[in-house]
Amino acid sequence: MPVTSGDPRHGERPLTMWVRHLEERCPEYRWEIVNGGIVASPQRDGPHARTLTRIMRRFIAAGLDDGETGVLQGVGLSLPTGAEDFAVPDLAVVNADIDEHRAGRSKSYDPACFRLVLEVTAENRGADLGAKVAAYAGAKVPVYVIVDREHQRLHVLTDPVGNEYASHRFHSPGQQVTLPGSIGSKVTLDVAEILRAGRWRTSG
Repeated sequence: MPVTSGDPRHGERPLTMWVRHLEERCPEYRWEIVNGGIVASPQRDGPHARTLTRIMRRFIAAGLDDGETGVLQGVGLSLPTGAEDFAVPDLAVVNADIDEHRAGRSKSYDPACFRLVLEVTAENRGADLGAKVAAYAGAKVPVYVIVDREHQRLHVLTDPVGNEYASHRFHSPGQQVTLPGSIGSKVTLDVAEILRAGRWRTSG
C-alpha cells in the first residue's frame, strides 16, 4: 500500500511525521519510507511468523546470535535514497555493535551494520521483489533473501552493484541453499521446509 510524497494527505508535513501519525492511527501495519514514498506492510499472519521462527532457529543454531553478529527482527535500516528513507526488514543478521550505529536521531541504523536482510512476502510482495531490491542494493546490504510464499520459491540476491544485485538466484522445493559465508557462519536452508512453514495449516 504505497503512498507517495505527492499525495495531498501529506500537505507540508515531512514524511517522518506522517509515519509517526500512521503508526499511532494504524498500529496493525508496519510503516516504512522507501524511495521517498510511504510503504505499508500488513500485520503478520501465523504462517508468516512461523516462517521467520524456522529461519531464526537455523541462524541461531549456526551461532549467528553470539559473538560478532546478532539475529534481529523488525530493526530499522537507514536508506541512502533520502534523508527520511528507511526500511524494516522482517529479519536481519547484523554486526554485534549495531547499537553504536544509530542513524542520527531516528530509530534506524547504519546499513553497514547489516550482513543479511530477509523478507517473507505478504500482500505487498511487489515491494519486496521490486522497490526493496533497489533499496537494499543501494544501501550495499551484501545478502538479501526473499521467501516468496505466492510462487513457492526462495530468492537469494548477492553482490550489490548500484541499485541492483549482480546475482539473483531462485530456489525451489527439493533444493538446499547454503548462504554466503560473509554473514558470519555456514547456514544451509531446506527450501521445502521454509516454504511449508509459510502455508496455512488445516485440520483433518
